Amino acid sequence: MPDLRRLASLAKHALVFELNIYKSLLRWVARRPSVPEGTEPVGYAQNATPVIWLWIFASAMELPLVHVLIPWDTVRIVGLVIGIWGLLWMLGMLAGLRTYPHLVGEKVLRVRNGAMHDIHVPWAAIDSIGYQDRALDSSVWTLQPRETAGGTDLQVATSGRVNVHAKLRRPMWVQTRKGDMEIAEISFWTDNPREFVARVRPLLAAKRRSA
Repeated sequence: MPDLRRLASLAKHALVFELNIYKSLLRWVARRPSVPEGTEPVGYAQNATPVIWLWIFASAMELPLVHVLIPWDTVRIVGLVIGIWGLLWMLGMLAGLRTYPHLVGEKVLRVRNGAMHDIHVPWAAIDSIGYQDRALDSSVWTLQPRETAGGTDLQVATSGRVNVHAKLRRPMWVQTRKGDMEIAEISFWTDNPREFVARVRPLLAAKRRSA
């Protein structure tokens, strides 16, 4: 029974991920990024974009090769369907990074990665924020919690890297796709980390004075 529950959870996660891929693609085509009124977008797709475009190009090149090299019609059709699905999947993944930026709101910082991950951290909860570029253990997983002396650092990676690090005043619970998590720090990637830090520090100082 536990195995069945785990399989059901994995299937649900895969379905949600798939649906978000197509939702992101539709937003990209319609040029309607997910940026609510009263928030400022912060990009994080710059480094990942060239790699994803290489995958997209390679996948597009495979489609005519499948048609030419495979002589059996049924196998050819199956190969073309899988190839088109993979091409759309990668376009949707890139679309997610483009259409779901991080958000700087008046009260909350929202750290995102595509349509799947959206971590809300109130400015009043942040003690300090700074630039800290580092590579993580994996380039595959987005959420990579790291235990530190002060508690859990929730690393929200883009292409296996983070470059902005925020320490919280005290540990707090946040909602993630892996369930609720108590964190003491949060790290993430932005395209222009020094510019981002310079922009939000006055906001952070103002929130600290009013707290």
